[in-house]
Amino acid sequence: MSAQPSMPDWQHVQAALAPLQLAVSPAELHGALAGWLAGGGAVDGAWLGRILADENLAQPDDATLDALRDATVASMDDRELNFHLLLPDDDAAVDVRGNALFDWCRAFLGGFGLAAGTNPPLSEEGTEALEDMAKLAMAEAESDGDEEDEAAFAEIEEFVRVAALLLHGDCALGPRHRKRLH
Repeated sequence: MSAQPSMPDWQHVQAALAPLQLAVSPAELHGALAGWLAGGGAVDGAWLGRILADENLAQPDDATLDALRDATVASMDDRELNFHLLLPDDDAAVDVRGNALFDWCRAFLGGFGLAAGTNPPLSEEGTEALEDMAKLAMAEAESDGDEEDEAAFAEIEEFVRVAALLLHGDCALGPRHRKRLH
């Protein structure tokens, strides 16, 4: 059994994005990538342009972005559910992490929609998770964080993590398994 690729941290992804001059944060990039994968999209070739809906975007030769892609693919397919969102470190203020989480959700919805299309094969739970994620994508974090906000952030982050995996199961893993059965 091979080791799972490791996820690059926020700062490394931010540094990899800087020369590309894209108006996208590490959270948005990871959200779009996770959404694309959850919707059944492939990340071979020029994956960056596909997940950001820009066919003219050249695929950079960047080890950090490749590591982000590889770790995200592996963690979403992992039976141990080791998928995690790429968000600012815990030492960042809760409103900064909260807004990054909501940005992640918005980008996830965009990537998911691009890959899954208008009528994805969702379970009842998947439909509900997608609707809840859409509500989170419209949210904005308040700037006065306390312990209660930290707990709420952790709960929302876990919900989004599980929702992304559920949607991936409905739209990517489910069809793959059905193909193997036939």
